[in-house]
Amino acid sequence: MIKNLLFVSFLFSSMIFAQMMQPKLIIQQNSFDFGAIKQGETVSHTFVLTNSGGDLLKINNVQASCGCTAAVPEKNELAPGESTNLPVRFNSTGRMGNQVKTVKIFSNDPQSPEMTITISGNVVAGEQSGAVPTIYFSETQHDFGKVSEGEKINYTFRFSNKGQAVLIIKDVKSSCGCTAALLSTSNIKPGQEGTIKVEFDTKNRSGKNSKTVTVQSNDPKDPTKILTIYADIQKKGS
Repeated sequence: MIKNLLFVSFLFSSMIFAQMMQPKLIIQQNSFDFGAIKQGETVSHTFVLTNSGGDLLKINNVQASCGCTAAVPEKNELAPGESTNLPVRFNSTGRMGNQVKTVKIFSNDPQSPEMTITISGNVVAGEQSGAVPTIYFSETQHDFGKVSEGEKINYTFRFSNKGQAVLIIKDVKSSCGCTAALLSTSNIKPGQEGTIKVEFDTKNRSGKNSKTVTVQSNDPKDPTKILTIYADIQKKGS
């Protein structure tokens, strides 16, 4: 009886270990609703894809349900713990009413080789009314490379308002307590610039890490921006 229990326990442990060593795709958010969209506008939202498994994740293909939707990941291969951005754009030209579009993601995740994300919105008629703000980041990712465990590292992302109305940063949210984001100013006039200083505390962490910072603004076409930092944390003495 004890031998049988030990054998079953061994098999169960082996299965769990095998699953941990496989690539595993995690999508932090699998749907987004744009709300009202004026006909003719192109809107976008960025989804974050993460490899929470123990082996290299390969994104083999990304397919949108129609030609009005475009989605291309910034990286096709993710090491364990790594993340990448998947911007999804929807062109509302020639469309009207409630819209639901899907994007299928095919990967080498043996448990979920095909995953689906959904975008939706209500396309309404009407002219573009008034001036609007436009948020622009010259870069949305930074790789610190190899760093020693315990270091506090930081990087400053720069952005500008390329629109014709005041840009308002509504919220800046980090993916974990180990990451802090300091915003220079929440109101940016047309043509002006702002900064977001991202600090990452590597204490008690090791291996390849990726953390994200989500920026919400009043840009009507691209209200959500995702900033991503990477670091390969080395244990002291290794």
